Amino acid sequence: MSSPVKKRKTIKKPSLKKNKETPPLVLGPTPESTPNPSLPDDLLLSCFARASRLYYPTLSLVSKSFASLFASPELYKTRSSLGRTESCLYVCLSFHPDPTPRWFTLCRKPDRTMPLKKKPRGYALAKLPTPPSRSAHWSGLVTVGSDIYNIGGPIDEANEPSSSVSILDCRSNTWRDGPSMLVERDYPHANVIDGKIYVAGDSNSTSPDWMEVYYPKTQTWELVSSPAAEMRLLCDTISTSAGIEGKVHIFGSSNGLAYDTREGRWESADMEMDSEWVCYSYCVVENVIYVYNNEEFKWYDSTVRLWKVLKGLKGLPKFPRYTARLADFGGKMAVLWGRGVASSGYVDKIIWCAVIALERRSDQEIWGKVEWKEPVLKVPKSCSIDHALAATV
Repeated sequence: MSSPVKKRKTIKKPSLKKNKETPPLVLGPTPESTPNPSLPDDLLLSCFARASRLYYPTLSLVSKSFASLFASPELYKTRSSLGRTESCLYVCLSFHPDPTPRWFTLCRKPDRTMPLKKKPRGYALAKLPTPPSRSAHWSGLVTVGSDIYNIGGPIDEANEPSSSVSILDCRSNTWRDGPSMLVERDYPHANVIDGKIYVAGDSNSTSPDWMEVYYPKTQTWELVSSPAAEMRLLCDTISTSAGIEGKVHIFGSSNGLAYDTREGRWESADMEMDSEWVCYSYCVVENVIYVYNNEEFKWYDSTVRLWKVLKGLKGLPKFPRYTARLADFGGKMAVLWGRGVASSGYVDKIIWCAVIALERRSDQEIWGKVEWKEPVLKVPKSCSIDHALAATV
């Protein structure tokens, strides 16, 4: 008589499926600190300095001591000495009706459920733990090295011109006050040329103090010689501006001006430059202006002096111009836009990000290649993308 067959117990394997709702990534340590491995800090710093900054937001969640190391000046000194500095994308969002902006940085998305056979991928916008900055929607924002400058007004609900300057240190992700401008300004436009910040615009178009320059090394402001009064009146309301080939190009309601920073003189700007240059949806990469308008990307430089279509782009969807923000991302172009979520009844939307590599094949042709595009953050439909810009850390 045969013995009865014993039934084997089945052990359920953990599911590898992702949760539908992934909580947003927030920089900063977890409430309970986890002890570090018994490694000296200098060895940890040497290891961390060799890793991409994209992984820092996730690694800083391991413990409070890890978070402290990732914000330490010594880490970034080591990165610099090893030649490991890189461009890091920062994004400023507004959550209406709250006037206080929120800042995020692009990072690698943590994914503990990914099968081992698949290559790691995925990006996200991580919220900075630093206290929110003052209003940034209408101020001038630029980067110099590892610092983001938030310049001028109007400020908050007062809607008055301001000379204030706030600086975000992108190494420690902390804000500090900078030296105030010499003139209070409404809706200023800021541009960086040769490491100096040029700020133009004023609530009074007849003011002789129309532009000033900031020297980060000495932390001082200096007035720039103004154009003639009749020329300023043609740019009473600045719509677009950019720093290209040593010149600050400014366009207003009726005309365009250019300030040659090396010669110290004003001149009329090329009106062809203004023909397809639109507010917000533009950036400058290596002295070339790129814009997104009418569902296509175009470029302009001072050599060709004509707007040309950026060729070769494949895989990007069409999206409204007013939702798009462009940024110089270490010689590449970062593009961010919003898209409504149908499953939520369009109560929510997804912010998407794409990175485009740029290749100049001739004086007349620039080609773009989409390296990646992914959803990076889920937000309420009332949220808008105010600014996108990159710092070097």
